[in-house]
Amino acid sequence: MTEAVHTDESDLEDEGGPAETPPSYTVAGWREWVALPGCEVAWVKAKLDTGARSSAIHAFDLEEIEKDGARWVRFTIHPWQASDEDAVVVERPVLDVREVRSSSGHADERFVVPMDVTLMGRTVTTEMTLSRRDEMGFRMLIGREGLRQGYVVDPAQSYLGGKPPLATRRRNRGR
Repeated sequence: MTEAVHTDESDLEDEGGPAETPPSYTVAGWREWVALPGCEVAWVKAKLDTGARSSAIHAFDLEEIEKDGARWVRFTIHPWQASDEDAVVVERPVLDVREVRSSSGHADERFVVPMDVTLMGRTVTTEMTLSRRDEMGFRMLIGREGLRQGYVVDPAQSYLGGKPPLATRRRNRGR
């Protein structure tokens, strides 16, 4: 016995309305320039990593604080690769402290905070882990949890969302 196949939209309405439209996705390259509007960071280069579950940003001088009875963390961001210029001090509520395992297998406990990220002209809020990434190729990594908010990564492309002005890119030491 076969199931009935609905071809008439009026049939669907009897079962709770038409099927939902599949979500539209924004195609991004494997590396993109993003903004962190809540942190006053206009440009930071990020790697879009579908192999990583969570997103991470280079953060240091972490200090756990209390605000209005809630657990917060104060930290500093260096948005430029290989430079400590334009450091930004940020405070965010702590969502969690998680053990995160690196690709080399090293486990590390990290603060998890909510952070707005503007990627390809859209701003989404994602959970961001705070870690030392000064030795890494990118100061920021956007993992699957952030990307699942409507992004698809084309590994053959870079900077589909555009690049900052040349003077800004030079601050990033050509990387």
